[in-house]
Amino acid sequence: MTASSRSTADGGLDESELDVQVADAALAGSEGQGSAVVAEAVDATLKEMPVATAPFGTVPAPFMVVAETINEAFGTWQVQPTGPLTLHPFAHALHYGSACFEGLKAHRGADGVVRIFRNDWHSKRLSASARRLHLPDPGEAFIASMITDAVRANLDAVPPAPGALYIRPVLMGTEPNIGAAATPSQDALLYVVASPVGDYFAGGLRPLTLHIETSTPRTTPQFGHVKTGANYAMALGVTLEASRQHGADQVLFAPQGDVQETGAANFFLIDDDRVVTRALDSAVLHGATRDAVLRLASGLGYHVEERSVQVDELVAWASHGEAALAGTAAVLSGVGTFVLDGRHITVGSGDVGANTLRLRQALVDIQQARAEDTHHWTTVVA
Repeated sequence: MTASSRSTADGGLDESELDVQVADAALAGSEGQGSAVVAEAVDATLKEMPVATAPFGTVPAPFMVVAETINEAFGTWQVQPTGPLTLHPFAHALHYGSACFEGLKAHRGADGVVRIFRNDWHSKRLSASARRLHLPDPGEAFIASMITDAVRANLDAVPPAPGALYIRPVLMGTEPNIGAAATPSQDALLYVVASPVGDYFAGGLRPLTLHIETSTPRTTPQFGHVKTGANYAMALGVTLEASRQHGADQVLFAPQGDVQETGAANFFLIDDDRVVTRALDSAVLHGATRDAVLRLASGLGYHVEERSVQVDELVAWASHGEAALAGTAAVLSGVGTFVLDGRHITVGSGDVGANTLRLRQALVDIQQARAEDTHHWTTVVA
């Protein structure tokens, strides 16, 4: 299995004529006509990109990075124009779900320098997911270097703040065998794509509505900490129904009253003194943003509690405190309303809380180089 070298003009991506121009220019540059052609096309494309208004993750950055296994070990990766991949229809991932991924961001700082936020954390988690799915493990250092090269190739596509370059590494089993339900894939593909993005939630920073689901779990308990597509597929139907019936932005899964997380973010209770979140276990994703928020909260003087949280506590907390979601895409987004058994419960004032805004700003200031990165969370890309 190899990555296709077709440009958009050859029938690959059909996003827009601008994408065609960028892909063609990228191919021309790879054939020796110079990087200036590519840079000019990228610059022209970025001027027309509807990054601030386009749905999150729908605008492709010009380049991707691709690596494949050779004799069960990953070979040298290649930087190439973002475009279709050729995949055997018998590929293991298409039939038995042997695929995992990550999501992280690169930010253009106030000083104009581009920095990746928590590359090491995400690389470590993808490596752990590979082992959990019995896929060939590229290793943390290999993954981190591929991610860095993907950002370097797309430096001109990193928008100014508050935008960012969203980065998506994907690892999938590619061994062509449709009889391998009980056998792991010995072959794998690792690729890194990127997308310049604005706000994750439509309308920007606003109070979110969470439907509290007390019957259905987000995922199977032993796989909640693995970032794999099945977890998101399990949450999708419940989330769509909650949106249709209650106007909910997300669903907070709390099977039998035990609060876990939403389909795409970790959950926090916050007040003037405390930051409370569920303790980590195999049922929830071990989020990089979650970890950062807890560390920042502790440094700002909040008492951090990682423990079991029950639905009854949420209802009581809503009368005086705040609630928020944390994730790479969501950053730290305030919750204004809980929907429980059809009843709408206002959280605090119903707006994004002051403590949520304080913690969010502390995080964003580090990402955008407006505050010193004393935790060494960022990686400079030049």
